[in-house]
Amino acid sequence: MKSIKFITITILAALIMFGIFKNLFSKSNSENLAALINEGAYLVDVRTPAEFANGSVNGAVNIPLDKISNQLAKFKPKSHIIVFCRSGNRSSQAKSILEQYGFTNVTNGGTWQNVNQYVSK
Repeated sequence: MKSIKFITITILAALIMFGIFKNLFSKSNSENLAALINEGAYLVDVRTPAEFANGSVNGAVNIPLDKISNQLAKFKPKSHIIVFCRSGNRSSQAKSILEQYGFTNVTNGGTWQNVNQYVSK
């Protein structure tokens, strides 16, 4: 019985701490994203051209995920790169691809709507 209480308390404590750390990370990630955008980060929408045409972030370029490896020259002179998409999945893949090619200045912005909220209209 004591071990069940201990396990329950440990799990609850871990969940509470995870929630606190998650909120701290999310806040600092948002602040970091806003700062990078304000500093002129290269905004890259990795969705398809059709998705991009239906709405994106002001000033963003469209380099679809499947074209990233062929477009590396466009990334080289940039001090910071923010990739984004519809759900955050393709942008996560794009970040990984760029990192495989040696880019260390890439941030996954998640969804285009998330990035858009930090862009001056």
